[in-house]
Amino acid sequence: MHVVRIERVFKDYLLGDQIVQALSDITLHIERGVFLAIAGPSGSGKTTLLNLIGCIDRPSEGWIYINDQDVTNWPSDRLADLRARSIGFIFQTFNLLPVLTAAENVEYPLLNRRDIARDERRRRVDYFLGMVGLAKYADHRPNQLSGGQRQRVAIARALAIQPDIILADEPTANLDQTTGTEVLRLMRRINKELGTTFIFSTHDQRVMEMSNRLVRIEDGVLWQLGVRSGKQWGTINLQRRGSETETEE
Repeated sequence: MHVVRIERVFKDYLLGDQIVQALSDITLHIERGVFLAIAGPSGSGKTTLLNLIGCIDRPSEGWIYINDQDVTNWPSDRLADLRARSIGFIFQTFNLLPVLTAAENVEYPLLNRRDIARDERRRRVDYFLGMVGLAKYADHRPNQLSGGQRQRVAIARALAIQPDIILADEPTANLDQTTGTEVLRLMRRINKELGTTFIFSTHDQRVMEMSNRLVRIEDGVLWQLGVRSGKQWGTINLQRRGSETETEE
């Protein structure tokens, strides 16, 4: 089953009096449970694509499906409810609320969920802080935590809603190499244990190496899809129609 389907999507922005095309004719199907990297240079359109998947933005043309539901023209309040229940977000700048503790930051996206009782909120906070190795830091505020610890809190917060999809926008960009690798390994472990779909926008080679699906985008156009089998990648170069699958180490 595809957790995300993007069909013939274009995205344009008005910049001054000019129309800038950020994405052009994107079709992409994402299977449930994958660990997928959307790779490309700055300005390639990868963050725009991530925002469309996260229902933060809308396509100029085309269709977006989440869990086989066409969400393209849903009203804003319905999209907000979808995000609150099905899509978790991890940002490169962590986006934690500085006046709240780690536990309160994790609980925050659950507070407006009337279907989740107080005891269940606390259970989830304890469980997911424990999963990311921060149970003993529950009462610490963000300024009392390292960058890696803050990103772990952000991961726990994204997991707390028990989403189908977690979207991560350059999650290692503000971390040193060792910490970034540790955080990536944590997310890969969570992906395997919980079956949560992870979708990254990145130009970090470590993210690509750890992924089992790879999408390369440049100038708003998809030009390569990759699927890992063991240590090898099977890739399809989309810029050459009818090209055969290539295998890379």
